[in-house]
Formats: sequence, C-alpha cells, structure tokens
Amino acid sequence: MTAADYRSFATDWEQQATIRTRPRRLLEDDDKLIYPLCRQPLVLSAGFLEHCPQWREFVLVQTFYKFINDVVIFETEIVDKTARSIAKNRFSIPFPVACRYAAMTVVVDEDYHALVALDFMQQTQEKTGIAPLALPAAIELSRAIPSAQAHVPAHLRDAVELIGVAIAENTVTHDVAAFAKDDSVKQSVRGLMADHLADEGRHASFWTGLVRLYWQTASEADRHCLAQMLPIFLQHYLTNDLQRDFDLLLIDHLDISPSVREALRVEVNALAFPITRQHPLISNIMGFLRRSGLLQTPCVAQAMSAYLPVSGSPS
Repeated sequence: MTAADYRSFATDWEQQATIRTRPRRLLEDDDKLIYPLCRQPLVLSAGFLEHCPQWREFVLVQTFYKFINDVVIFETEIVDKTARSIAKNRFSIPFPVACRYAAMTVVVDEDYHALVALDFMQQTQEKTGIAPLALPAAIELSRAIPSAQAHVPAHLRDAVELIGVAIAENTVTHDVAAFAKDDSVKQSVRGLMADHLADEGRHASFWTGLVRLYWQTASEADRHCLAQMLPIFLQHYLTNDLQRDFDLLLIDHLDISPSVREALRVEVNALAFPITRQHPLISNIMGFLRRSGLLQTPCVAQAMSAYLPVSGSPS
C-alpha cells in the first residue's frame, strides 16, 4: 500500500462517510423486531419458548442495549484510542503522514457511530418504556488486548494493539453485514447497521493496510514473538463469557418461577462456541491474517495451525 492509496482513502471518506452523507434515522413503531432472534439464543431455547415467551421483547430490547453499549465501548475506548494515537504520531510504530490523516477520519467515523448508537438507545427507551439494565463496562476486546500484551516485550505492545484492533475491525464488518440483511428487523435498525457497514468496510481495509506495512518492517524475532501471542489473543477475544453473564443477568430480571429460572440458566450455560477452527468468526480472522501478510509467515502459520483448514494450507 502506498501514499497514493491513502489519498484515495481520504477522497472516499469525503464522498462516502456516513457522517457526511446520511440523515438521522428514526426508530419505527411497528411489529418488526429490534434485534434478530438468531443472535439471542435465549429466546429460542426450549425452556423460554415453553414457559415465558411473553418476555421476548424485554430480552431482545435489553440485548439490543448491550449491543449498542458494546459498540460505544469498542469505538470510543479502543478503536478511537489507537487511531488517535496513530493520527497524532504518538504510536510507537511510525506511519507516513497520509496514513495518519486516514487514521483521523477513522476517529471521526467511530465517534459518530457511538453518537448514533446512543441516539438509538435513547429512542428505544422512549418507544418501549424499557430502561436498560446495568450494562457491561468492558467487551471481549477490552480484555484480549491487555492479556496478549502481557505476553510480549514492552516494545511490542503497540504492535499487539494494532493487530488486535485490526482483527476486531475485520471481524465486526462481517458481523454487521449479517445484521443488516435480516428482514425480520426494523428498517431503521437495519439502516443503522448498513450505515455502520459502509464505514467499517473502509476501516477494515485501512487497518489491514497498516498491519501489512508494519509486518514488512518487523524483525524476525518480533514476528516470532507476535506469532506466539496470536492464539492467546484469540482465546480471550472469542470467549462468550461476557454474553453468558449478561444472559444470566437477564434471566434474573424475568418474573418467572425458580424452577423455570434454573432451567433457563442451565440452557444458557450450555451455549458456547468452542474456540476451534469451526468457530463462526475464525474464517474471517484467518482471511484478515492472509490479506495482511501474517499468515504467509511460517511462524504465524505454525502458531495458528490449530485454526487452519484441515489441509493446513495458509494460502
């Protein structure tokens, strides 16, 4: 990637960024869902469907609040921090001026996404009359980056942050795309996701390009150290512990009998995606590692061998 690519990135931002091109979206008062059923297994569980389906709206609205809260944490506390450090040339990895300008457009986009998310949270509370429960103060990435940084020398901590943010930005793009296409969901919410996707697709390419630039200059020793870090990062990033804890909190707030509550708890505790090559997000992450050039490095391919297709080919 060259400085010319970053000039075109800035032009694309002026013409395409949602803060430049989208009107405010208003939540409809219709029969559509505010959150996809398939993304909240609790409401599809046998115990829930049999004993308390009347609580479906409450659970979906609370899950939407958590989703919004996760977006705000991700964009204002993590991506914004990294992009702003790069833009202001305070990152330990130096990048050209064109990259730093592009990083500042990411800062603007992410803060705008957080603003829109908070607007939707307020609109939802006004429309439904359902106030949000206590929302988590952290997301998986909040824990995954520091955990991975603890396993590398101090001079590589910013590299871990860069790679971790890039993995997350490439993952969230696919996640948001699936959300935006769900016809069961309110049009304004789908529009919100589509707007987000329009920016995140550009961000995913931006972060991939930065990681590729960095990797081309990293020493063999640093590459090896970062390769060993990757599985540690994924174990923390792909955990479902925070979602499970939130679902258990939801169950505690349902007006149901103790026996039904316990049955729902058992069902929630049984929901998990083992962090193997079959995990639904692994293919997206492996795609990013290929596009950024990491997976073509033997030490990375070896460290990530448990997540590669059975053929084992990194290409």
